[in-house]
Amino acid sequence: MTQEATTYHIPALLKPSVDGLDIRPDGTYVDVTMGGGGHTREILSRLGPDGRLLGFDQDEDAERNIPDDPRFTFVRSNFRYLRNFLRYYGVTRIDGLLADLGVSFHHFDDSERGFSFRFDGALDMRMNKRAGQTAADVVNNYDEERLARVFYLYGELKNSRRLAATLVKARANKTIGTIGEFLDIVKPLFGREREKKELARVFQALRIEVNQEMDALKEMLQAATDALRPGGRLAIITYHSLEDRLVKNLMKTGNVEGTIQKDFFGNIQSPFRLVNNKVLTPDEEEVARNPRSRSAKLRIAEKKETEEKNNDH
Repeated sequence: MTQEATTYHIPALLKPSVDGLDIRPDGTYVDVTMGGGGHTREILSRLGPDGRLLGFDQDEDAERNIPDDPRFTFVRSNFRYLRNFLRYYGVTRIDGLLADLGVSFHHFDDSERGFSFRFDGALDMRMNKRAGQTAADVVNNYDEERLARVFYLYGELKNSRRLAATLVKARANKTIGTIGEFLDIVKPLFGREREKKELARVFQALRIEVNQEMDALKEMLQAATDALRPGGRLAIITYHSLEDRLVKNLMKTGNVEGTIQKDFFGNIQSPFRLVNNKVLTPDEEEVARNPRSRSAKLRIAEKKETEEKNNDH
């Protein structure tokens, strides 16, 4: 199982992220992105017999990596439903939560999933193959303005309007159903020297829209904030500026919008204390071993003991 899990996904920042949870042997923890189970197994290795770990993953393929351990509970669901499932399993408070928001090797390397422009296949991109709209649905059904907004907001593409207009014109003649058909339409819009980087942004934008990743992340972060006990830890690994901004805002201000609230003395009111003031990134050895970890950023925060203590002066 270990070999299978490793090829599924090489976990980024494995030791720093689990170290950041400051695990209590008898604590209750959540890995909201189980995937290949790398972080999951590391957390379990540090828990005692009375410890507990819940692992979330909406992808049915992740089930092959479920550890055979009585302390572990697998939740086959999107992590946006964290609050509901904690309640379902009778968990009132957690001691820590880890999220590795990167897309796994497994998804990128599976041509049938449609996450990569390296392969032809269905234009799908669903993390949960059982439900929801596909990337083809987005490309063929969104109006031009909505398409442009997706590419601009989630891909930060300067030519988002031209890209949307080109797709709308092309789909009038034929439904766009495969990656190959999609690439034939959009490739001419990008210069060869920046083609791979720009296409990666296009695919990122579609993936985020298809899986409603930003909304799901906001809901999970808020639920995690509410569920953490005082002294509990959040360890979040991000890969692009959009999700990193939400995590940074939450840890600094207590909300994903980054709205700063101050007390009478001008101190920022937040339920969190930053554990690492400087964001943690992979070292050269890890990047050499796992090139996809290059853009990974780890932020760790601890829930403050009490608001009263925070406001004590």
